[in-house]
Amino acid sequence: MLSWVDGQPASQLPLTDRGLAYGDGLFETLRVSGGRIPLLTLHLRRLAAGAQRLAIGLDLAQVEEELRTFAALLGQGVAKLIVTRGDGLRGYASPAESRPRRILQASALPQWPSQHAEQGVRLFACQTRLAEQPLLAGLKHLNRLEQVMARAEWQDPAFAEGLLCDTSGRIIEGVFSNLLLVSDGVLLLPDLQRCGVAGVMRAALLQAADEQGIAWRIDDLSVEDLLRADEVLLCNSLYGVWPVQGYLQRDWPVGPLTRKLQAIAHTLLEG
Repeated sequence: MLSWVDGQPASQLPLTDRGLAYGDGLFETLRVSGGRIPLLTLHLRRLAAGAQRLAIGLDLAQVEEELRTFAALLGQGVAKLIVTRGDGLRGYASPAESRPRRILQASALPQWPSQHAEQGVRLFACQTRLAEQPLLAGLKHLNRLEQVMARAEWQDPAFAEGLLCDTSGRIIEGVFSNLLLVSDGVLLLPDLQRCGVAGVMRAALLQAADEQGIAWRIDDLSVEDLLRADEVLLCNSLYGVWPVQGYLQRDWPVGPLTRKLQAIAHTLLEG
């Protein structure tokens, strides 16, 4: 398996890495097509925002160069970038001088059933709730235990994704996707200022919506809002867009705006 640590081929990490000890870091999961990363600018933008908020002194130009070289070697698949604060001694306090560590791993692109994109998927109603922490909201940080617990709730292949709400009952996202609703022709997105991951494909679709005159709004959304929606869809930077065909006792047809956004996502990922 192709893997690098700090720009060099490697397969081991020091036991003193703070990413292992405390989840002290960030990650990006990047689709690679034809030796390039289609949404690289947006990935780097989110990584930069996360590094700034966590006070990790990251050389973004160096990261970008490594990602481009790594993608060219990989050709097709998935590149996972993990950035940790680096090594540290025992204790939560960050070292006075830390050297961020960059870890890159390659894998094959997951092969999801074609009906996920064509006919849509059903959502599992997760009981796990996302904690509200505005300081970490939107970031793709290394602390993913909530998602691990949520994904462990179901094994039934009839459900391709799970719906996550926060501790106040607001709908937030899927376990590994962002959630979007369509109501009266308006694209509705859950507010991610308290928790959740601000996905790269989500950001790309909002940019495209502005360019194409598609109305959208970010708001606090409830399960009732979800059940009243005309269309429901999921997105992420690996698979693009999946229509949601059902949740609990509610079923949806695959609507026109969902298909339009799906075509946009396909173009962004495949060119």
